[in-house]
Amino acid sequence: WPFATAWSLHRLPHRDLYRLSVTDPDRFWGSAAVDRLRWMRPFHQVRDCDFSSGKINWFVGGKINVSVNCLDVHAENHPDRVALIWERDEPGTEVKVTYRELLETTCRLANTLKSHEIKKGDRVAIYMPVSPIAVAAMLACARIGAVHTMVFAGFSSEALAAKIQDAQCKAVITCNQGVRGGRLIHLKSTVDAAVRSCTSIQHIFVSQRTEQPVVMGELDVPLDEMMSQHASVCPPEPLDSEDSLFLLYTSGSTGKPKGIVHTQAGYLLYTSMTHQYVFDYRDGDVFGCVADVGWITGHSYVVYGPLCNGATTVLFESTPVYPDPGRYWEMVERLRINQFYSTPTALRLLLKYDDCWVKKYDRSSLRTLGSVGEPINHEAWHWFHSVVGEGRCPLVDTWWQTETGGICIAPHPLEEGAPIIPAMAMRPFFGIQPVLMGEKGETLTGDSVSGALCISQPWPGMARSIYGDHQRFIDAYFKVYHGYYFTGDGAHRSEDGYYQITGRMDDVINVSGHRLGTAEIEDVRIRSEATVCVFSVPFAFVVLKEDVGDDPTAILQHLRGLVANKITKYAVPEHFLVVKRLPKTRSGKIMRRILRKVVLETTNDLGDVSTLDDPSVVKEIVETYELYRKDREKKK
Repeated sequence: WPFATAWSLHRLPHRDLYRLSVTDPDRFWGSAAVDRLRWMRPFHQVRDCDFSSGKINWFVGGKINVSVNCLDVHAENHPDRVALIWERDEPGTEVKVTYRELLETTCRLANTLKSHEIKKGDRVAIYMPVSPIAVAAMLACARIGAVHTMVFAGFSSEALAAKIQDAQCKAVITCNQGVRGGRLIHLKSTVDAAVRSCTSIQHIFVSQRTEQPVVMGELDVPLDEMMSQHASVCPPEPLDSEDSLFLLYTSGSTGKPKGIVHTQAGYLLYTSMTHQYVFDYRDGDVFGCVADVGWITGHSYVVYGPLCNGATTVLFESTPVYPDPGRYWEMVERLRINQFYSTPTALRLLLKYDDCWVKKYDRSSLRTLGSVGEPINHEAWHWFHSVVGEGRCPLVDTWWQTETGGICIAPHPLEEGAPIIPAMAMRPFFGIQPVLMGEKGETLTGDSVSGALCISQPWPGMARSIYGDHQRFIDAYFKVYHGYYFTGDGAHRSEDGYYQITGRMDDVINVSGHRLGTAEIEDVRIRSEATVCVFSVPFAFVVLKEDVGDDPTAILQHLRGLVANKITKYAVPEHFLVVKRLPKTRSGKIMRRILRKVVLETTNDLGDVSTLDDPSVVKEIVETYELYRKDREKKK
């Protein structure tokens, strides 16, 4: 190794760790990589990066296999430790999978792929529900050097086909059906429809989630049957640190798919460290991240981070309200979960119900709570902290992106006695150097300033490219502010030097010459008697709580007063529209672009709405908006 490793990082105080990570990143990350990962060949250079050209290389020359670090290491030392707890749709039917069992399943699946000529560098689409076989599929690809692209098992056949075509996938791994919230989801038929336009597909591997038989075509391979015929040992492929591990498609400003590329060693190290330090993970903990494995949160904090650390990680197949609003907390009691990581959208959904759904279950096992996906509002934060966590569990509001690979700003890690400020991400993680940029591209110094959130130095977990279009990667992330990674988000640095995320820069509105972010305005209203879920052009969509009474006019007037008093008069939206519900994905996120199209009256071109939990909500909102528009025209 090209540096001394006699000392161990975990012995240093957090403040010293952060200082070392930004003043001597080679020593910090190099030592962490040696201490935490098993290498097949040592690296000879810690990093070779240049933001101006989008060149990002970590642990140059090293050879590694991610599946070895997530499975073999722990199967050797603790073969009977539970790796996965599959919390199936019906409560009380969980399935536990040990590290030895997961390794054997992964190897059988890897050998099945190899027997069908899937090799290093081939792209494999995975279209599966949250399940052990989905995790094994990811790790099997990692074991043989194939590049997996996990597609959320709620996307339409058209959306799936677009991703397969962009990645030129050689195979698809799927299930006959999925089960979620008491409903069956027909996955195989969606795949069949998708691959009709995908000439690159040579095989469709089909696992059985339910007893329902499916029609098998000439491309189809019965996965469970084939796996049983293969050995439970598969030699791991030595992979370069910068070989691709997976592609994950995320939304872009154009219609062209945007496949974010993550690679081997740097991503694994970063997810491992953030999982440990942000959530205070300790050996033997049960980690409960309720994200779908089809999203980056599922990749980083259901699969790769926890398994690299030898944790027991929960796979949550169901919904927050199935069979009732106590589902999360009944699961916490039954599985004795120590860390619970969810989204503000799910928390706001549960806020509608009486606290008895939380308090009837024992949550004493919980030690850390976490929030991910968007800035959490104060009401949800206090409910999560006080009611769910009983005021004793630290709540970490985490900021990060698909492109960052892992958590970049969060209250943890911190020194003993340091504060956690409600609804604020606060502190940059090791190696993360946030910079706020002004409207003219200048660096904003000092505290109590707001601007575009950038990061000035590379970190191991960040994306390496957009698949097939590196120039697009440079243009999107490094060209806006030359020499910096541009996150696309706005942020405020407080007088104490802590960071508050204010929302996407494209959601920032210029009102009376003042820039206003959606997050701060939404938060004001969420603390009142209504929930504002989007603010644009400027337009507020409001969902009234069930107990607010029968006079929405008075409530909306109260909201106007709250915004004027808590922010300023010019921040008060001109339009308020009361709706029964909002267009949300199956993962709980609000599809804001649909609401914008409603206001702009361009709903004839909604784009892909296959991830909506209930597409009929769009018609409801359009009809409500039409009534609102006609009423305003009459008044004119």
